[in-house]
Amino acid sequence: FVDQSYWQSAIAARPSSAAKGYLLGGICWFAIPFSLATSLGLASTALMLPINSGEAGSGLVPPAVADHLLGQAGSALILIMLFMAIVSTGSAESIAVSSLIAYDIYREYINPDATGEQILKVSRIVIVLFGIFMGLFSIVLNVIGLNLGWVYLFMGVVIGSAVIPLWNMMTWDKASGKGAVIAAWSGLILAISGWLIGARIQSGSISVATLGTNEVMLSGNLIAILSSGFIHYVYSKFIDPQDFDFATLDANIHLVEQDLSGLGVEQQDKDELRRAKRWITRRGYLLTFVLILVWPLLSIPAQVFSESYFAFWVLISIAWGFGAAITISFLPLIESQDEIGRVFSGMLNYITGKEGDAGDYAEEEPAAKTVEEPAKEEPAKEEPAKEE
Repeated sequence: FVDQSYWQSAIAARPSSAAKGYLLGGICWFAIPFSLATSLGLASTALMLPINSGEAGSGLVPPAVADHLLGQAGSALILIMLFMAIVSTGSAESIAVSSLIAYDIYREYINPDATGEQILKVSRIVIVLFGIFMGLFSIVLNVIGLNLGWVYLFMGVVIGSAVIPLWNMMTWDKASGKGAVIAAWSGLILAISGWLIGARIQSGSISVATLGTNEVMLSGNLIAILSSGFIHYVYSKFIDPQDFDFATLDANIHLVEQDLSGLGVEQQDKDELRRAKRWITRRGYLLTFVLILVWPLLSIPAQVFSESYFAFWVLISIAWGFGAAITISFLPLIESQDEIGRVFSGMLNYITGKEGDAGDYAEEEPAAKTVEEPAKEEPAKEEPAKEE
């Protein structure tokens, strides 16, 4: 909710594709912490690999297990997987930060009449500066001694207070914008305070180690999410209630140079948008209910897993992992089979020297469309009176 890269991807996609893609993508992504943790994490324990808590917190368990089982091939596979994940995530975050600065700061407050070329120039500058900053920042975190697990859990303490206010702003017509800002900052202050106090109560001291325990991190994350949600609800309900009309959102979206290329009929069809919203809302709530409530509750009666129960757990994780791998490998090919067929047909025609209409296999480039300004009404000319 606080990651601009997800918002941009959703806005750029077709409504039907975004709804189904994000739900399916979330299910497939869950295989990473679920399947990999079950397989590689427990394999490390079973093989008694010499990995200490610091190395485990730095994410070195997967490469250690892969290297032990597969040798250099396993290390290469883990390296390729990490490289692809880091490059895709890094590029998405770079574009997200550059878009926020270029559109929400530069265009909004510095140059409201900025052209597309000027915005692109600012975006490129920000990408370079942000890349340098993140590289230096990661070195600083490593020197301080904050491992990957610590930073990942601490992220919830810092940004968790913005989750519910953002959700309310997107779905609740009574939500107050001023209340969202107050709730986010208040939740952050309360979360950090509770996080520090929790470490002091549990361990008697405040240090990187005591602040990184699961109980202390959990308390900080819960305070951030729940306190901000409560503050925003109270502020919006009793102090500054609004009555926002979501139908007016379109009128407040200002396009660069009024370019509407890529916005087809489907993207502007109100019925299609309502159907996509209804589809994702029902299934999103159901999936949330299953993963947050049903799944943990089913594990409580088991207490310490028996051999048969643990075998069932492993079976689910393996099936989930293979299902995710098959989905992300073959579904894009199936959905793009027409485009792939046209490309190969064009290549075959070129190789064999066959003559034909290139439009049969070449992708058409739609011309950029611009918003047509309404014609100005000219004052009516008075006609001379006719003589009877």
